[in-house]
Amino acid sequence: MQQRESTVVYANAWISVREDVVVRDDGAESIYGVVDKPDFCIVLPRGTDAEGRPGWWMVQQFRYPVGARRWEFPQGTWGTGASGSLEDLARAELAEETGLRAERVTALGSFDLAAGLSSQRGHAWLAEGLVEGEQQLEETEADLVTRFVPEAELAAMVRDGVLVDAVSLAALALLSSHEQRWPLPR
Repeated sequence: MQQRESTVVYANAWISVREDVVVRDDGAESIYGVVDKPDFCIVLPRGTDAEGRPGWWMVQQFRYPVGARRWEFPQGTWGTGASGSLEDLARAELAEETGLRAERVTALGSFDLAAGLSSQRGHAWLAEGLVEGEQQLEETEADLVTRFVPEAELAAMVRDGVLVDAVSLAALALLSSHEQRWPLPR
């Protein structure tokens, strides 16, 4: 498939939408609508609570497009004018949303967010050796809640449909593959 022309039909500080005229392999023309957003990182902060139970730090916030609060792992992209490596971004998002700093971050892999409609890619990281600090929430994250979720509770959240964020589920799949534990432990 070859792009013949491309027109940005909408843009703001977070996304742009373009309409591409493409020529398919059979010679026919089609139109593709594409959402362009910058790549992002998602961080799986693994640690223990005060009682020594293993688990994860998660965040919950209102997600306007679905009209509901959602549990997810910390994730995001660089703000306007900021840049750095993917590892820098993973560390920055972790600190911003949870206040945590990680001694170690491990790249778990990358994935297409929605290859049928968006160019955006996600990059998953495991964060360990966590040290607590101050959150640095953005204005749009004022309602964000952070809490420790024990491992067994996370498994129940996935099983019971409480954790429905596709990005978080993809990151858990990459972690399971990385640690050669498939399917997820119960």
